[in-house]
Amino acid sequence: MPDHLIVIRSGPTDYDLQGRIRGTLDVPLAAPGMAAAEAAAALLAAEPPAALYVAADAAARATSLPIARRCGLRARPLPRLSNLDQGLWQGMLVDEIRCKQPRLYRQWQDNPWAVAPPEGELLEDACLRVEEALELVLRRHARGRVAVVVPQPLDRVVRWIVSGASMGDLWDCDQAGPAAVELPLAAQWQPVRRPAHRV
Repeated sequence: MPDHLIVIRSGPTDYDLQGRIRGTLDVPLAAPGMAAAEAAAALLAAEPPAALYVAADAAARATSLPIARRCGLRARPLPRLSNLDQGLWQGMLVDEIRCKQPRLYRQWQDNPWAVAPPEGELLEDACLRVEEALELVLRRHARGRVAVVVPQPLDRVVRWIVSGASMGDLWDCDQAGPAAVELPLAAQWQPVRRPAHRV
């Protein structure tokens, strides 16, 4: 099993910059997203990971390209790392949901585990899907550091699964936090299926 998992948030898209809910919509990187990808590549090139996995969306793939090039790796696609499916909320501004569906908006803000967007995915189902993908990645590598490139807010879901770090507001498109976070993995790491009411 690898010693560390590096979680890399894909660069921002126009949807992220506008505060729209991207979900599983395949939106390309915005110009600042390419700069963020190059910055992440420069950071990782100093001590390249042993392997690089990437979500299937356009922004994650584009973010992985300079990282793969600078680190001498092939970005391996991992479709189960697709973003949270936000159903009919995808493409909408958060304020639009607050006005059009105030009850569901409040429920999501109070406890995102208890409600799914219309035609969307439950957060618990997304976590189980991502855990399965991570287990596959970790079984493939005996040691070293492995990196995954995922869209936001899936980066926060991955960090929660691995380390228990708070997910925070899953609709917050703030890109101020670190684009890459290295998380230690215990020798006998098993994903912890925490109670659904804990965030």
